[in-house]
Order: sequence, then structure tokens, then C-alpha cells
Amino acid sequence: MKIVVLDGYTENPGDLSWGELKKLGDLTVYDRTAYQESPLIAERIGDAEVAVINKTPISRETIDACPNLKAIAVLATGYNVVNYEYAKEKGIIVQNVPTYGTQIVGQYAVGLLLEICSHYGHHDQTVKAGAWENNDDWCYWDYPLIELYGKTAGIIGLGRIGQATAKILNAMNMKVLAYDAVESETGRQVAEYVTLDELFARSDVIFLHCPLFPSTEGIINKDNIAKMKDGVILINNSRGQLVVEQDLADALNSGKVFAAGLDVVSTEPIRPDNPLKTAKNTIITPHISWAAQAARQRIMDITVDNVKSYIEGHPQNVVN
Repeated sequence: MKIVVLDGYTENPGDLSWGELKKLGDLTVYDRTAYQESPLIAERIGDAEVAVINKTPISRETIDACPNLKAIAVLATGYNVVNYEYAKEKGIIVQNVPTYGTQIVGQYAVGLLLEICSHYGHHDQTVKAGAWENNDDWCYWDYPLIELYGKTAGIIGLGRIGQATAKILNAMNMKVLAYDAVESETGRQVAEYVTLDELFARSDVIFLHCPLFPSTEGIINKDNIAKMKDGVILINNSRGQLVVEQDLADALNSGKVFAAGLDVVSTEPIRPDNPLKTAKNTIITPHISWAAQAARQRIMDITVDNVKSYIEGHPQNVVN
């Protein structure tokens, strides 16, 4: 059986091994193929039965061009790069990795917030450039420093990652609100469920931890920003398409939104003309919340198990 990995580099830049996947079939690994629709995708899948992808799109056209394709294993939780409904029509299963980076993504989200509040990187650079040794006083700060104790955080999407973030915020003695279409008892243990409008109105900091669905696409837009507190902080390391980027940039430049910590944008790699690049008070990192080696090893292990389960006739983690 032929297995092809279309964009393996971000999962394994050399510090992991494809060895366990290779044991399951005739394996070909490409570092990258295409991040937009391209005939190269179908060409590289060829007559393979299993395609392993991260961000390479699998469209209706690609599916039609690959009649031997029977399974698509996604090296991630999100699977919106696959036309999974059409895949189902054609009898192709789509598998994802539902839990691999719960703790690291929650940690990263709070890390973005802490950098906004304390500007560690900036002050480290100024000290090394000589500002402290030449300062008239024994300390200095170039930005207002923000204490989070007693402030209110709102989390949109209280699944596993949202709950991991909530636990950290609770440990920091923040009040935690949450909005989720599906409420759970484990969620109630770490946050107070409220309506979306109430979350917007009460939160000093808003975290996006919801998946990208038609109902959540563009949820951060000018109308909803208007419902937020003046000076709110926004953290997004979920999906870039949750944000209408021009609306957020306008709110940052006007001061309505004090700052934004972003690990994702709507088009990745980021476009040169993305308005958030030049907006005030932004921290933008290149979609690395998930990328700790331990988390990537879990992705590898679960993906191997996914492919093995397909081969054995009882596929797991099927999303279509």
C-alpha cells in the first residue's frame, strides 16, 4: 500500500522520525507541496491509497483526480483544508489528531497575554543595548505594566484547550467567563458560562479557542468589537479566519482594542499587505503554538495509529 506525506516539514523538520509510518506501507515524504490549489497535489498523490497532510488542500478536483485514494490523515486537529463532505461522498475517510497540544496551546495563549502585559522581550533588548546602565534611576519601564490579578478573562470555545487556558487563568486569580455552543460539567468547574454578548461586555481579555465553523468565521468583527470594553486585549491562537482583520486593525489603531496577541492570521504565510502587521500594539508569531517537540511527537504517534487503524479496518478519529 502506498502512503504519501505531502507537507511533512513543519511536523518533522528533522528532529522526529517517519520510521513507524514507513512500517505500514510504501512511504514517500515531501517537505512541502502547495498551500493553494495546484495540479501538483494530485500528481504527487498519484495512485497512493493514503495521503497524509498538514496544510496542503485536498479539493474536489484533487479527489476526482486520485481514484485510488481511500484515506486522508491530517497532521492536525483542524481539517478545513480538506473537502471532507465530498470525500465522504466518494468513500474516503478523513482522520484528524483530536488531542495533542492541549497544554502547550493553552500555555502559549497565556504567554502572549503576559508579553503584552509586561513587554519582557522589549525590556531585555533595551537592557542589552545599554539603557539600564545609563539610566538615572534604579529601574525603568517603557510601557504601562498591567496586573492581571482580579481582571476578567472571557474564553470563546471552552473545549479541551479552552479549559486548559482557564485553569492557568484561575491560578492567576482572574475571573473566567466562557461562551460555548455546548456547555459541559468540566467547563463549569473552571469558568462561568455566559452569553456571547455578556462575555464581550464584561471581559478585560478575550481568548479565542473555538474551531472554525461558518457560525464562528469572522466572529471578531466591528459590530462585536463595539460590544467590548474599551481597552480590551484579544488573544487568538486558534484560527485566523475567526477575525475580520481590517476591523481588528481599525480597533487597535483607534485604541478601542488595547492590544492583540496573534499566532494565526487568515492567510498563512502572512501576506505582505495584512493590515495587522502595521496596526498598533500587536504581537504576531508564525503559527507556532502547536510546535513544541513533545506535541509534534504526539501528532506523529496518533497519525501512525490513525493510518494503522484504517489498514486494520476499524478507522479511528474519523471526522466525516
